[in-house]
Amino acid sequence: MAQIMIKNVRKDFGSFNAVKSSTFTIEDGEFFMLLGPSGCGKTTTLRMMAGLDLPTSGEIYIDGEEVGMKPASKRDIAFVFQMFALYPHMNVGKNIAYPLRSQGMPRADVRKKVGEIAEILGITHLLNTSVGGLSGGDRQRVALGRAIVRDPKAFLMDEPLGALDAEFREHMSEELRALHDRMNATTVYVTHDQLEAMQMGDKIVVMNHGVVEQFGVPQQIYDWPATKFVAKFIGSPPMNFLDFNGMIGTGAKSVALEGVDFTIPMMRAGALGDLTLGVRPEHVHFSDSSSYRGKVIATEYLGTTQIVTLATPNGDIKARIPASQVVGVDEMIGLEFDARTITIFEGERGMALVSEANEGVLKHG
Repeated sequence: MAQIMIKNVRKDFGSFNAVKSSTFTIEDGEFFMLLGPSGCGKTTTLRMMAGLDLPTSGEIYIDGEEVGMKPASKRDIAFVFQMFALYPHMNVGKNIAYPLRSQGMPRADVRKKVGEIAEILGITHLLNTSVGGLSGGDRQRVALGRAIVRDPKAFLMDEPLGALDAEFREHMSEELRALHDRMNATTVYVTHDQLEAMQMGDKIVVMNHGVVEQFGVPQQIYDWPATKFVAKFIGSPPMNFLDFNGMIGTGAKSVALEGVDFTIPMMRAGALGDLTLGVRPEHVHFSDSSSYRGKVIATEYLGTTQIVTLATPNGDIKARIPASQVVGVDEMIGLEFDARTITIFEGERGMALVSEANEGVLKHG
């Protein structure tokens, strides 16, 4: 397996700029997620790693070798597509064996290797079965087997579970992660599903409009989003935003909303003008002693918890509280926030200001 380095990679399609100077590193053996909405550039980035698209500029290194202008056949990678891309005229065993036979491997060695991979994937009983009659999950296992069988340097997967129903998708995501761990593989996985990315990934790149908004481990990205876009895209419900106009100086430890002071992590950088206080729903608490109040406008029951939406002078806010806690629509409730979990964003660019808590964590491409 191998390290993959992306350095200032840009991709233009005519006058359209699909990827804008991306830079990040995928370490050997990582399960790395490319996450973002449709059209953000994540699949284009993956295709450039694979050699299916060539970058307009920049460098791509696989296992220390610069491969940016090399075709896919010269990169020693395996690509797994969302729609499986199996050969319908071949049975399961022949589909898995195809890459080895194309390389001229002796038949006995091919049979042995295919048998080993089929056992790992739990599809030994299907080797002589036509792929046309397989379930979606079994087809995906065959596609994975065909990718795994030749021991590539890296596996590149473009939403490989997107065609499966929700229940089976969750099961297959667990299997994929377990398979990755057994093989100690380098895996790059494209998804638009933030829950899938958070559950499966060692590292995540979040992209938007061709730009790498942030990259890092899932917990860092959730706790300390680098931009308002990341804060909105990660989390369900997403981070709350309370807008205010004011000044934060370097070293500031609090901000005022409607004359009420809220403690924040000590700021390492300041700003002046339109600002936003960001706080996750689970870090919003109800308090009779707080003079900053919100009016309950909706409740949503979720089993063990409920989401309460409140109108405040700085915008609507959601709180995640125990389902047993009784609140009523139109009730006025005092609000407090966990101080160390607050992020302050600059209003115009939506960039997070560096604080004592997130210093050294915020990473952009």
